[in-house]
Order: sequence, then structure tokens, then C-alpha cells
Amino acid sequence: MVARRTTQKRKARKAAPKLPERWAKTRGGEANVQRILDAALSVFATEGFAGARIDAIATKAGLSKPNLLYYFRTKQELYLAALRRTLDTWLVPLARIEADSDPRAALTDYVTEKLEYARDYPEASRLFAIEVMRGAPLLKDVLSGELKVLVDRKVTLLRRWMAQGRLARRDPHHLIFMIWATTQHYADFSTQVEAITERTLRHPGFFTAARQSILDAVLGPEPR
Repeated sequence: MVARRTTQKRKARKAAPKLPERWAKTRGGEANVQRILDAALSVFATEGFAGARIDAIATKAGLSKPNLLYYFRTKQELYLAALRRTLDTWLVPLARIEADSDPRAALTDYVTEKLEYARDYPEASRLFAIEVMRGAPLLKDVLSGELKVLVDRKVTLLRRWMAQGRLARRDPHHLIFMIWATTQHYADFSTQVEAITERTLRHPGFFTAARQSILDAVLGPEPR
């Protein structure tokens, strides 16, 4: 019931991260940036940072190389922007979990949205995983900076809800890690998932079953 009541509200609030001002001065400029980032994501996820070529990304985006370099001056800047778009997208639903939220509804929304991203943007999740497994050379400051600050705030809130009996008691850090691991698994290991189950998250029944299984593990029994 909680999920049905909140799905429409969650979708209404869902929005893409804002682009830096120098990219989004015009609607056409913003559209070009999104096309470039989509193309870069596909190429980086396939070829890796070392193997990706700016020319190939420009071609895939349907732009000239000079046009692409107007928006992104170097391959490293473009790679970081593709990673940041993914991270920023993931941070939006986490940041929406606030003190006045209903705990179970908020976590239901968060799990659902993370699983939707895994279904709709698997390459983004895989590229992020590759970067982290490399030691996050370009994202380490972000992970230990703004991400840590946000997670610390949510951990404090989760502890408060648990102390109030509104959520089952468990370590809040590991609860968040479990949500990340279970939802992103369906993107990062989609080949393995499909080989075993002959399904992906694009199969509605499989998505529903995966979501419910994760929610059962995350939420635990209703508090008495």
C-alpha cells in the first residue's frame, strides 16, 4: 500500500540533475551536452577510459569533434562529467529522505528509484562500478567529501527512526550499502542475472519480484 500511495508523488518529484551554467545557457546547448554525455557513457562503458576516443564519442553524439570540445575541453573532463551525472542522479532520491518523511515510504521510494535507474541506465551503473574498482582516481574527493556528508546525515536520521521504533534496528551504514549493492547488482551483473533467470529488470514481473525482495530485506517487519 505504501508503495502505491507514493509512486505518483515520487515520479512527480523525479528530475534530472542541473547542468553547469556554461553548458546550459540555451536549450540547444543543454540538449547537446546530454547527447554528448549519453554517447560518452556508451563509449567509456565499452572501451574504458584509456581506450575511448573523443572522435568516436563525437561521432556517436552526431557532433563534430570541435563542437564536442566546446563543451568538454579534455577526455578526462568528459569522463568525470559522465560519472558525476550518474552520481548526482543517485544522490537526488537519497537527499529527499528527510526528518518529516515516513520512514518506510521514504525507503520504499529510494529502493524503487534506484532499481529503476539500474533498469533504465545500466551502462551508467557499470561505468561507475569500474571507476570505483579502479580506486576512484577521479571521484575519490567526491566520495569522501559530499557523498560522505550526505550519507552521514542520513545515517543520523535512520538511527533516530530506529530509536523511535519506526524502523527495525540494524547498522544504518550497512543498510544503505545493502540498498546500493542489491539495486546496482541488476545492472552491473545483468549478464549473470539473465543467464541464470532468463529475465532482466525490463521484464515487469521480474522487476516487481526483485523490488519486493529487496524491500522485504531492507524494511523488515512492520514495527509494532
